[in-house]
Amino acid sequence: MNNPILTVKHLSVTFNHRQTVVDGINFEIHAGETFALVGESGSGKSITALSVLRLLPNNARLNADAMTLLGDDLLKHSEFELCKIRGRRIGFIFQDPMSSLNPVMTIGSQIEEVIKLHFDLPRDAVKQRALELLQQVELPEAQQRIKDYPHQLSGGQRQRVMIAIALAGKPDLLIADEPTTSLDVTIQAQILALLKNIQQQTGMALWLISHDLALVSSIADRVAVMQQGKIVESGLTAEFFNRPKHPYTRKLLNALPSMSSCLTHSAAEKPPLLQVSDFYCYYPIRKGIFKRVVGHVRAVDGVSFDIQQGKTLALVGESGCGKTTLGKSLLNLIPGSGRVVINGVELNALSGEALRQQRANIQIVFQDPFSSMNPRMLVGDIIAEGIRALHPKVSSDERKARVRQLLQQVDLPEDSALRYPHEFSGGQRQRICIARALAVDPKLIVCDEPTSALDVSVQAQIIQLLKTLQQEKGVSYLFITHDLAVVAEIADDVAVMYQGKIVEQGSVAEVLTQPKQAYTKKLLAAVPVLKRDH
Repeated sequence: MNNPILTVKHLSVTFNHRQTVVDGINFEIHAGETFALVGESGSGKSITALSVLRLLPNNARLNADAMTLLGDDLLKHSEFELCKIRGRRIGFIFQDPMSSLNPVMTIGSQIEEVIKLHFDLPRDAVKQRALELLQQVELPEAQQRIKDYPHQLSGGQRQRVMIAIALAGKPDLLIADEPTTSLDVTIQAQILALLKNIQQQTGMALWLISHDLALVSSIADRVAVMQQGKIVESGLTAEFFNRPKHPYTRKLLNALPSMSSCLTHSAAEKPPLLQVSDFYCYYPIRKGIFKRVVGHVRAVDGVSFDIQQGKTLALVGESGCGKTTLGKSLLNLIPGSGRVVINGVELNALSGEALRQQRANIQIVFQDPFSSMNPRMLVGDIIAEGIRALHPKVSSDERKARVRQLLQQVDLPEDSALRYPHEFSGGQRQRICIARALAVDPKLIVCDEPTSALDVSVQAQIIQLLKTLQQEKGVSYLFITHDLAVVAEIADDVAVMYQGKIVEQGSVAEVLTQPKQAYTKKLLAAVPVLKRDH
């Protein structure tokens, strides 16, 4: 531990000569260790990593007393020299693999590109090394998949390719920036196990950037917490989680959802609001010149469940199991078939205006709030849009009053109505989407992964907001997620979905503490748990 791989002293980064985003921080990373830098979005974590690689935008100014890689001063290198360090001595795994991979190049070509840049090897040796890397990151059927394009892979598989590219230069230090955000718990566990395994094989240092403290507690050797550009606390993992010193650290730890929360939920039975029976959603598989249907993908395959009035049913499962398809089908956003009854009215029997009026009873909150709002519309108009469409007799003054009331309910200032979506943070944008869903007084809201990409503290605020609105307004939720700790916090009942079917359902306490199905047990086993004793 005496010879650090990376040493950073008094690093500061300012934008436009006035906004300080990294403020005089110091840290070291040693060979073979995992160093975690944690904090909320906007705290400066990713900017710190990009500073080390000297990949900051033109309007950023970097100052540091020292920034050395194995004694080599990174501040003195030219851009040409830095290109030989990036990817070779320092590897980088970006947060979103789809936006980081080239969509028009095969994954094999993209790995080969890095190998050719940093090593003088024959063509056959380059191809063999690319294949070995894909096998090392445990990509299934690597020999066949090496010719695939990024869009042909799942999220977890694309992240494995990103890791293979980052490892291609045999780096001394691997920086992983939120490498498991939005991945299912089972895939997340696989990626973390893979990184630790590769680290043990190669002896490289791993710098993990994350806001997931449970994940950090299971993988890191040392932890540093950033708040508003400063490192406010750092230390060995065991000390950090057992005896946190800074109030901000304690706030982050207290915001973590707990699996034990499911034991406190009320078990009182209420009348059913939504009844779904034998529901299907198939996608046709078309082949040939004439695109004839040769089969079907059974995205939702004979699903049945009830949601009680004023209660929350969590629909859980891995990506691709059919959760989101089912949620959208219930709103007729995707064609589906089966019996759907809400508040005693059978939706299947309705059409035209009668069906349109029932849309006021079911609304949806999407996973990505920014892409689900029109960026050219004011927030007030976005919230009022549903009222204008489904309740055209409501006057303009009444609509404005309703928007003010809704903004107050979701804890946003009144002047938010006159601003645009890009002027808000991720958590604030999700509050706007919740206000839009509430605008027409729905009886049921479908929440599709509404907290998956949010910081733990913001996630806790959104969960509390949804619970408060449920108590005040009696609204029911279909909460679609892969985060079982969030399920424990918010749900009354749980339905576990696998390959288009519901394989287990029951009360949240029953399913999460006494699961019957092997698949449910597998999901629960993969949930990262905060480890306080090392």
